[in-house]
Amino acid sequence: MDPIFKALADPSRRELLDRLDARGGQTLRELGEGLGMSRQAVSKHLAVLESALLVTAVRQGREKLHYLNPVPIQEVADRWIGRYERHRPTALSRIEQTLEGTAMDKPEFVYVIYIQTTAGKLYQALTDPEFIKIYMGGYGPESTWEVGAPVRWKMDPDGEFEEVGQRVLEAEPGKRLSYTWHTLQPMHRQMFDFASDEEWDKAVRERSKVTFDIEPADEPEMGIKLTITHDGFDSPDSKMLEGVSGGWVAIVSSLKTLLEGGKFLDEPA
Repeated sequence: MDPIFKALADPSRRELLDRLDARGGQTLRELGEGLGMSRQAVSKHLAVLESALLVTAVRQGREKLHYLNPVPIQEVADRWIGRYERHRPTALSRIEQTLEGTAMDKPEFVYVIYIQTTAGKLYQALTDPEFIKIYMGGYGPESTWEVGAPVRWKMDPDGEFEEVGQRVLEAEPGKRLSYTWHTLQPMHRQMFDFASDEEWDKAVRERSKVTFDIEPADEPEMGIKLTITHDGFDSPDSKMLEGVSGGWVAIVSSLKTLLEGGKFLDEPA
């Protein structure tokens, strides 16, 4: 945790995190605008944030896009707040990122977490219904996990798995898993404030996708690196984007706890 606290101690680095919280997927140039520091200084600050895993970068052509990675902050909350308080603060369990403009070819969410496990066990946890039931709190997917196979989803822990149009896009054990996400369901209309029937009709047609990339960490003692990318939303105002913005942080935190044999401090999302 020392690199995290060191990174957060500098006001310039906190400003960079605030900017990425407001809009993910920014280049070095965009992040440096109006900060009153050189491009080299911004680059050095980003390097510190990346080494603390608070920022992750994705190559897109010649550009390097930066995203806030809230998972370490969640871990700090679990270690230094969750143990002293009965309930996890909602401000730390609901982290939202939005995008400006129309450049929707950028990933909306890029989460990175390092887990002390093997690539095989991590892939199993992403696909085995018994594992999924634990860290997703009874919700989640079920599939044969072959490319093209349906991914049935349980919307209620006491309900049954339902066919909601999801399909497996990629499945490479120990390396990569990708599948289409479910659309908004009737139950979600009450959860979000839709201004009109037209807005709801448009929202229910949106279908995003989630991708899990598994690879060894650069430093072996850090274990396995899991990158979760959730993209394909129609607009920055997507209700589904709003809905999943806080969920992944809590889910991957619970997944890490499960695989590392730890004790849950709170109920999974």
